[in-house]
Amino acid sequence: MAGALSCRSPAPGENVKPFTPEKTKEIVMSLQQPAVFCNMVGDWPALRWNVKYLSAVLEGKTIQFRLGLKTVDLVPQFETSCSYVEATLKEFLAWSCGQPSCLSGPFSCYDYSKYWAYADYKYIARIFEDKPEIFQDVRWSDFGFPGRSGKESTLWIGSEGANTPCHLDSYGCNLVLQVQGRKRWHLFPPGDTSFLYPTRIPYEESSIFSKVNIANPDLKRFPKFRNSTAHVVTLSPGQVLLVPRHWWHFVESIDPVTVSINSWIELDADHEARVEEAITRMLVCAIKSAENPSDGDLWLNPTEVEATSHEINLQYLNKAVSAYLQCQETSVSGQARSSSTAAQPRTNASCESKRREVGCEAESCTLLTQECDFPTPRAEELQKIPFGPHLIQVLPQSHPTSVMGAVERGGGDLLHENEGEHFGKLHCKRKRLLISNDCETAAHQMDSECSPCTSQTALSTNDVLDCLVNPRVISLVAQLLLERMRV
Repeated sequence: MAGALSCRSPAPGENVKPFTPEKTKEIVMSLQQPAVFCNMVGDWPALRWNVKYLSAVLEGKTIQFRLGLKTVDLVPQFETSCSYVEATLKEFLAWSCGQPSCLSGPFSCYDYSKYWAYADYKYIARIFEDKPEIFQDVRWSDFGFPGRSGKESTLWIGSEGANTPCHLDSYGCNLVLQVQGRKRWHLFPPGDTSFLYPTRIPYEESSIFSKVNIANPDLKRFPKFRNSTAHVVTLSPGQVLLVPRHWWHFVESIDPVTVSINSWIELDADHEARVEEAITRMLVCAIKSAENPSDGDLWLNPTEVEATSHEINLQYLNKAVSAYLQCQETSVSGQARSSSTAAQPRTNASCESKRREVGCEAESCTLLTQECDFPTPRAEELQKIPFGPHLIQVLPQSHPTSVMGAVERGGGDLLHENEGEHFGKLHCKRKRLLISNDCETAAHQMDSECSPCTSQTALSTNDVLDCLVNPRVISLVAQLLLERMRV
């Protein structure tokens, strides 16, 4: 669908949402392509969550910002090559507006014309822990997930140019509400995985990164990227994007200030995905930890707490396998019961049991939730997806992906353009990043680490890892392990 985003606004006095919660959840759980929901959140108090409002709510509390260069290189600007500062939202807003007051603040070393800032992946439950009443401003119950609020969501605040490197999330599907400003999403289907050159370096549990810089692809190093199919959408305030399971995405802020809220919806397939992630973690940590630390390879993403030991990683793997097998057993027994009696929904007690099996208690992992009230509908039970003014599908670009670097960066809310993070981790913790006080060193480090890689004459550890923990290989290893456990 080409052209401007055409979401029909509700008529005066029209408060009825276009889809019931039950129908919306049916769409979310069955749709295998990205789509934008319109006119579903007009009454959400969260729509007032612009940076100025959030600054007043936080009352001077500092949060962490990731800073990157606006210059677009041939390689992705991973989090390992960024700088970090602690700042208030008031200081961030002053910096993004170019006010002189920021010359002596935490952003003083970073010229707004050269850098972007991103307070990404902030758990709302943590940053507003002393104001729990604000959780109710986010109402995912309208999408068919009763009880899910801001407490099970994350907050993203960025300046123009702020971006997330292209990656896919190992767990769940994703609902993203745009609150302030606009973000452009470049999405690629799961079938394009081999064209995006997946890598686990830098390593982050639940995220598979692409080696390709989507904004400026190096087609000499990554020629298969030409075969990929980009779905591009500019998300505006009040719209909600559905990112289906295992869809790759590169996200960029295109307005001076952007605010987004998202929530990852757990799926039954995540049980096997956690086994795959546990295997990957064991291999990456074992191999990379054996390298000489003086090599200076920043292989561990800053979001990770530490390079966990082999013993701990083995515990993760066994817990993930146990949870998967229990899920399979519950599913089989449930089908057996439904053959003789009416099918009954899974209980909250069984959900809590699964949560404990993966070693993640509710108080330590607010995002690892089980949506047990609504079983996933079968394909034959689904009605035709009601695309229209309230649900607009994101279709592929009409031009080849190879010209992505020349895509127009201007405005225009297009769903199909010619020219918006992760599920609960096994350890359920985030690393407190170190603050760089040496501005010149930080800037130099970013410049040097973002330069294109020179051609290698010998295989490196990362080359071996890219093959060893390739998603296809890990999937096969997980299947073999699970078959072994069933014997």
